[in-house]
Amino acid sequence: MTLPATFAALAFVLALVLPDWGIPRPASRAAPLISSLAADAAGATPLFGMDTEPVADGDLSAKWRRVEVSLTRDFQAMAECHANGACSVAAQRLLDLSAEGAGRNGRARVGLINRAVDLAIAPATDEAQWGVPDHWSDPLETLQSGRGDCEDYAIVKYVALLEAGFSRNDVKIIVLKNLFPNEDHAAVAVRVDGQWLILDNRTLTLVQDTDATRAIPLFVLDQSGVRRFVRVERNRRAAS
Repeated sequence: MTLPATFAALAFVLALVLPDWGIPRPASRAAPLISSLAADAAGATPLFGMDTEPVADGDLSAKWRRVEVSLTRDFQAMAECHANGACSVAAQRLLDLSAEGAGRNGRARVGLINRAVDLAIAPATDEAQWGVPDHWSDPLETLQSGRGDCEDYAIVKYVALLEAGFSRNDVKIIVLKNLFPNEDHAAVAVRVDGQWLILDNRTLTLVQDTDATRAIPLFVLDQSGVRRFVRVERNRRAAS
C-alpha cells in the first residue's frame, strides 16, 4: 500500500504527522485503575463519566493490536502522499476525508468528517464481504473495497480525525452493547470543547455521551491499548 519515497523526506514528514503507533505492551493485571476522579481533577471530562481499567489479554486486545500494525502502514502511506504527492486511490481518499471541513473548527468539522465517512462506505457484514464472522479492516482496506460494518466505519473515522489534527487523547473507538437491538456495536468518541461526542455510522447526528442512553459502554480503544469501562461507587471509594 505504500509508495517509494526518499528516506530523508519520509522521515521528515513522519515526524510531523505520524502518531506514536507501536504495538502496545501488555498491561499488567495489577495495573491501577485509571480513575475518572483523577481525570476530573485534571480538568478533563471522563468518557461516559466512567472509570476504566486495562485489558491485557483476550480476542479484542489481539484484534486491536493487529489493527494498530495496519494503521502504522496507513499513516506511512499518507505521509508519503504528503512527501511526494504520489498516492494510492485509497490513501488519497482517506486524506480527502480528513480534509472535510477544512477551515471549520470543533463540532462543525467533526460533523463534516463524520458525514463524509458515512457516505463513503456502504454497509456490509463481514460474512458478506469476507466470508468470516468478524474481520477488522484498516482504513485503506475499507476505502479500497468501499464497504464495511460498524468497526470499519469507526476505524476510518478514528484515523481521519487524527489526520485532521485532533489530539490522540481526544479520539477513541468505543465498543457498546446496544439494547435495541441487543448486539455489540462500535463507534467513535471525540472530545470537542470539553464534551464527548459519539459518532455512530447509523445516524449523522452527533450525540453527547451522556445522552447515549440506549447502549451500555463496554470497552475503549486508543493508542494506549484496550480498556474496560467499570462502574465504581465513588462515595465508597472516597471514604476508603
